[in-house]
Amino acid sequence: MVSKRVSGYRILLEGIRFRGRHGASRAERYLLQDFVVDLEVTLPTELLPTSDERTRVYDYDALATLVVEEGTGQSYKLLESLASRLLERLLGETPAIAATVRIRKFGPPTTASVDRVAVELTGVRP
Repeated sequence: MVSKRVSGYRILLEGIRFRGRHGASRAERYLLQDFVVDLEVTLPTELLPTSDERTRVYDYDALATLVVEEGTGQSYKLLESLASRLLERLLGETPAIAATVRIRKFGPPTTASVDRVAVELTGVRP
């Protein structure tokens, strides 16, 4: 049984990995690259399961699948565009009332040596 004192319900998924074709240059979009996405999704507390049954909890695999589908299904020039689309889908296709999306890209083409770059967007349901 869930405590009546619960005031928030978030699901965090860290390290959702996929290979995609995202980047500003044609070469970046030609070669598959590794991307890692972290999500923090705030759900209504009404969705908390009232029993200790897996079938009663929100399916976080659906969240991971949504990320991989979007990340592998289309090519974006900007990480900001991909993050924005993911945020739009999370807030439009799931019961999420707020979400944060962080996307990391490894070995970005920069003049300085950079291991990875990340973009993070946060949004709320209108």
